[in-house]
Amino acid sequence: MAERSLQAILHSHSHLQEIGPFTQSANRWMNQEATATRRAIASTLGVNPSSITLTENVTVGCNIPLWGIDWKPGDHVILSDCEHPGIIATLLELQERFQIELTTCALMETLNQGDPVAAITQHIRPQTRMVAISHILWNTGQVLPLQDIARACHTSAIATQPIHVMVDAAQSVGVLPLDLGAVEVDSYAFTGHKWLCGAAGLGGLYVRPEIFETLRPTFIGWRGVTKDACGYPTGWEPDGKRFEVATSNVALTGALREAIALHDEWGTAEDRYRRICNLSKNLWQHLVEMPRITCLRTAPPEAGLVSFQVEGVSHGKLVQALEEKGFMLRTLLDPDCIRACVHYFTLESEIEELVEVMRSLLS
Repeated sequence: MAERSLQAILHSHSHLQEIGPFTQSANRWMNQEATATRRAIASTLGVNPSSITLTENVTVGCNIPLWGIDWKPGDHVILSDCEHPGIIATLLELQERFQIELTTCALMETLNQGDPVAAITQHIRPQTRMVAISHILWNTGQVLPLQDIARACHTSAIATQPIHVMVDAAQSVGVLPLDLGAVEVDSYAFTGHKWLCGAAGLGGLYVRPEIFETLRPTFIGWRGVTKDACGYPTGWEPDGKRFEVATSNVALTGALREAIALHDEWGTAEDRYRRICNLSKNLWQHLVEMPRITCLRTAPPEAGLVSFQVEGVSHGKLVQALEEKGFMLRTLLDPDCIRACVHYFTLESEIEELVEVMRSLLS
């Protein structure tokens, strides 16, 4: 996080204590903070603020549509072989409870060649009700052609019911220039603490307005319901607030807005994405020239994730050695590899330093 985001958290906590956490003034202020944050997020995604739900993280955002669909036995879900364990585990529980059917499509093998749209759509059945994918695959760094996938699913002549295209956007928000209204996905869950550099504990969910009424809230609280004059619940909020529950850490909202504003001060989303790609290409080129290292991609990365394998060493031990020298990379299990994350504010000199340290550790 930027220093100004940290200061925003402190200011929010102090302000709330000054006005009293359970006063009418506090309620008005918290609503204003939430509204301003939905607007900032919506501007980043290219959508209307009313389509945004504030959540804690990506997993909560994905759980809203996963549990919000009225599943019937025999309903079919397609997911990729590159999805996060949290999504897989939820789908397995849905399968156990509602007797839905799951098909895993092979996207990992399309990293360097092949057609990810065909890899997904070839599995569509009459009973297919959801396709669960990521925009940027968290393990290989592949950027999926999301608009093509969504249109192919929505216009399928095979499916006998609308297909909900649910997207895990953990690695794409804050990286890619986005216009979700044009992409036509049904739900898009993201976090504020990764590429947006906000505080952990605040994320969001975009739901395409046309399908709001097809999703039922699962976790329910006062923020998501409408009430009569006596305060008795009468229904759901007409927008993204219907999926919000109750009290949350309002101090995180100001931190996220400050982070988004700081990114915008640096340049446009296109400018930032272009620099991310240039920097990740820089790292990738260094890695492919090093002995014993194989990058998963045979061409420069399409975004900021650079995944690679190292022959003859433990990936875990190498990552630990790099961390001790100040470089924060991570291991992944499937495929077994090391992943580096390159942001637009990464310095060219930092990439050079990382490469030199790796050369010394592998010599």
